[in-house]
Amino acid sequence: MARTAEKRGKDETKAAEKKVKATGKPAGGARGGITAPVTPSPELAEIVGKNDLPRSEVVKKVWEYIKKNDLQDAKDRRQINADDKLEKIFGKKSASMFEMNKHLSKHLSAKKD
Repeated sequence: MARTAEKRGKDETKAAEKKVKATGKPAGGARGGITAPVTPSPELAEIVGKNDLPRSEVVKKVWEYIKKNDLQDAKDRRQINADDKLEKIFGKKSASMFEMNKHLSKHLSAKKD
């Protein structure tokens, strides 16, 4: 007989509480990967601000900057024509939207606790 969603949820909660009690460490959450806070480099901070934020927010703010300053190529919208600030990030005058994250990752460091 299959467990109901409610029963499965209670079982998982009970298991998590047991693990917390045994290890003494708080239960983990979804704070890794794209949601983990990162610190932008000084060059990237000119665009997204100097506060630590999740990688997803960094990408979102960079896109807002690109759209606000009309930096997408008119003929090929996948290309981003860098202004002075973005050229420091990309290392060149133009980059595709697909390679943008590669360039951004060089300017992000994991938050130090």
